[in-house]
Amino acid sequence: MPKIAITTGDPNGIGAEITIKALNKLDLPAEDVVLISNKKILDYYGKLEKDYEIVEIPFNSEIEPGKVSAECGEFSFQSVKKACEIGAKAIVTAPVAKNALYLAGHKFNGQTEILQKYLAHENQLAEMLFIAKNFRVLLLTRHVALKDINLTKEIVIEKVLNLREFFKQHFKIENPKFALCGFNPHSGEDGILGKEEINILIPAVAELQEKGVNITNPLPADTLFVGASREYFDDVSQPEYDCYIANYHDQGLIPIKTVAGDKTVNMTIGLDIIRTSPGHGTAFDIAGKNIADETGMIEAIKAVL
Repeated sequence: MPKIAITTGDPNGIGAEITIKALNKLDLPAEDVVLISNKKILDYYGKLEKDYEIVEIPFNSEIEPGKVSAECGEFSFQSVKKACEIGAKAIVTAPVAKNALYLAGHKFNGQTEILQKYLAHENQLAEMLFIAKNFRVLLLTRHVALKDINLTKEIVIEKVLNLREFFKQHFKIENPKFALCGFNPHSGEDGILGKEEINILIPAVAELQEKGVNITNPLPADTLFVGASREYFDDVSQPEYDCYIANYHDQGLIPIKTVAGDKTVNMTIGLDIIRTSPGHGTAFDIAGKNIADETGMIEAIKAVL
């Protein structure tokens, strides 16, 4: 029976520590989980209370918490690649360092891009959906500099249609309601503050609505998330919007991470299996000190149970 594959991330970060703590707290059946890691790394950061299967990834370097290295980048890359290859029912990844990946010669801007390379087929697109209870945010663009964002009407339409299908299949919401963030301040003020709304977003919305998608016209992002934050803290079961759609990374992640903090889960959708990860990084500054909070890893694992 396929298992949940869990990687432990960068060996010099907090990944192994939070994975061990999370698994010990969740107390999952040993037969449900396979760890993609290395026994030396696991033993360094703690002790698992159950005898989980471990798929060993070679790591012959010294463990040096807080240090960025090519060896750790190679281990991180090979761990995610192996998780894609073993036929898991879902993947949970601990944080990796992009600069370590680059040092190892793997020019990926994140784990989502690795998953895209090794899991996608038939024009599938891996997308980043961030979730915290019923507060959900999709990113139209991912790890790209603001000056290099190249959003088109076609990209918006494709990603939103894929999102609607995911909500139908995974969340069992037949007609999800989406709120679209404006690209510019105040959604462009009729073109005065930018024309992306007029040239890209509004035409995309018109086509999507013709296809039956329940989506708003672009709304000012500076106030759009106020309601979502209230609903999160009030634990509202039927939110006004099922998902917020952000044009770029920080537009969507600042609101949800400010509200939910370490309970934010990064979910990769659009592929045959779901991958989740904590909504935080390697935390090199506290690595090896046994003070890392495992909340994000717990939430990431729970999201695929």
